[in-house]
Amino acid sequence: MRWKIFIAFSIIVLTMFSQSSVKIALLKYSGGGDWYANPTSLPNLIKFCNKELGTNIFPEPAVVEPGSPDIFNYPFVHMTGHGNVVFSAQEAMNLRNYLIGGGFLHIDDNYGLKEFAVREMKKVFPELDFIELPFSHPIYHQKFKFLRGLPKIHEHDGKPPQGFGLIYEGRLVCFFSYETDLGDGWEDPDVHNDPYEKHIEALQMGANIIQFVFGQ
Repeated sequence: MRWKIFIAFSIIVLTMFSQSSVKIALLKYSGGGDWYANPTSLPNLIKFCNKELGTNIFPEPAVVEPGSPDIFNYPFVHMTGHGNVVFSAQEAMNLRNYLIGGGFLHIDDNYGLKEFAVREMKKVFPELDFIELPFSHPIYHQKFKFLRGLPKIHEHDGKPPQGFGLIYEGRLVCFFSYETDLGDGWEDPDVHNDPYEKHIEALQMGANIIQFVFGQ
């Protein structure tokens, strides 16, 4: 079963750089957190990737639930929000199968998400812990170079940005961006009134994540 899922994802990756477009998705989770935050962020990131990386991602992201079989249609799933997250046992198992079968989850802390995301991902991978990725990790060295890791987009608690990962059998299956808020940076510039260079930095780091995922 697992090799069939892997082959399916490989086909999706190949089509991403061909004439057929591929979709990425936003994760709709339960628990009360605002999974729908930053509505312009993914469309802007897709537009940037299609222009700068030559990808052919469908302009509008899909919305998918962690327990849905539809999640296997999307090689990249993005998760964001500020509040509580709850995965049922079935959702955790489905998400695990998706990730070990070739899928990828990017969790972006929109502020206040960390404790809930870490707790629920422990249901998905009880045997794994998030580890901080070194600045030398390839995710920071794709088309755009980030020699000091994640860029700082929003201040939040004034802490340095950190990138954490879950690594399953040598493969990064989940990347968690913390104390940076890339999603806010991807949004239309007038939404948060960020400096233009921060908007571009956020998009470049997002493009690096996409490029890394489809190059694994």
